[in-house]
Amino acid sequence: MTMWGTFLKPMHPEGYRFLPFFGLGALVLFLVWEPLGWLGVGLTVWCYYFFRDPRRAVPQEDGLVVSPADGVVSLIGPAAPPAELGMGPEPLTRVSVFMSVFNCHVNRAPVAGRVLAVAYRPGKFLNASLDKASEDNERNGLCLELVDGRKLAVVQIAGLVARRILCWTREGQSLRTGERFGLIRFGSRLDVYLPPDVPPLVAVGQTMVAGETILADLRRSGPPRPARED
Repeated sequence: MTMWGTFLKPMHPEGYRFLPFFGLGALVLFLVWEPLGWLGVGLTVWCYYFFRDPRRAVPQEDGLVVSPADGVVSLIGPAAPPAELGMGPEPLTRVSVFMSVFNCHVNRAPVAGRVLAVAYRPGKFLNASLDKASEDNERNGLCLELVDGRKLAVVQIAGLVARRILCWTREGQSLRTGERFGLIRFGSRLDVYLPPDVPPLVAVGQTMVAGETILADLRRSGPPRPARED
């Protein structure tokens, strides 16, 4: 990778709608007062980085579940998947990845599978790091059928400043592990509901990279992997 490649990342097409307005706003602020103009430049750069869509090295080993989002693991614990996905009321292990406004917000499929259901539900815009955000906030969920017949859910959840969940995946579509399936703007959370008896291989507070960080192994059972802060 070149030095320029370290800083300049591809931008998702969704960002093309916003970047010109940020740039124009910066120009207007320069005309009003130069220090405000530099603030506008900073916001324009932030807009570009918010919609960045870098390439990722997706693990190709069968059975691996990868993180669907950049961010930090905020919650791990049992919870019933959203009722609208039709996966039943039994609690599954839920892993929540919280995305701040500085993270890349392109969402990727955690595992390969066929999309059995795509379900959107309007709701509130609470802080996405809160446990009750899974139940109360606006959300969009996907139920994936794996090769062995098991099911896994991934749910996009709007956050405090998020006002738009985008999902370009449809029922019946097949997704590859790490394939882009949606985007949320601006700040939000992704929940993954693992199949029964599949333990997470991550810990609360761990930094995640969408499409790269291994979240779980479908071939493994037993307790969650222990971790410590250091």
